[in-house]
Amino acid sequence: MKGRKRHIRALKHTMLLFLLLSGVLLVLSFIAYEWNQTTEDSQRPAISEEVREYRPLVERYAEEDGVGNYTDVILAIMMQESGGRGQDPMQASESYCGERNCIEDPELSIEQGVEYFSKTLDDAEGDIHLAVQSYNFGRGFINYVQERSGEYSQETAIDFSQYMYGRDPNKEKYRCLRDGSRELDACYGDIYYVKAVMNYRDVIEAEAQ
Repeated sequence: MKGRKRHIRALKHTMLLFLLLSGVLLVLSFIAYEWNQTTEDSQRPAISEEVREYRPLVERYAEEDGVGNYTDVILAIMMQESGGRGQDPMQASESYCGERNCIEDPELSIEQGVEYFSKTLDDAEGDIHLAVQSYNFGRGFINYVQERSGEYSQETAIDFSQYMYGRDPNKEKYRCLRDGSRELDACYGDIYYVKAVMNYRDVIEAEAQ
């Protein structure tokens, strides 16, 4: 009888130990999951409230210009250009009047920016990366690419930036903000524009789901 009681006690202790270990493992798994989620969230680029608030206006003009499926890309461009702030959130003045800061109405900026994007997408024959980079470089980049590789690549973007920077005698106007751009002599535009915009696009798409 005493042996049986000892056996039962040992079994209970074993079960208790098993339950405690299971609980510890469960808590550790939960902590690890939360840490991973926090790490992933901290690595995602943040989208400003100003950009989110412009979605209805961007959707309207995107539908009018036949690029409604690219609303998230256009919002991502806005995020990269200005964060949705200022009177020209799409930084569309140069494509509108040929110089900076001539647009002082956010709606006009969006209308012009969306129209310009639709033209670059058409010229790029649907190559979204080429169209996005051309929003930054100008539509001359499309001709440059089509005369060479025929499609967008990071290398071609760097080559074009080097070409445009090299042929301009007034180097003082270039800020070379991107890490490594000055070392590459690629200070014209933003050579990593596509990557930045697509990162924003991915976050905007995820938030919309």
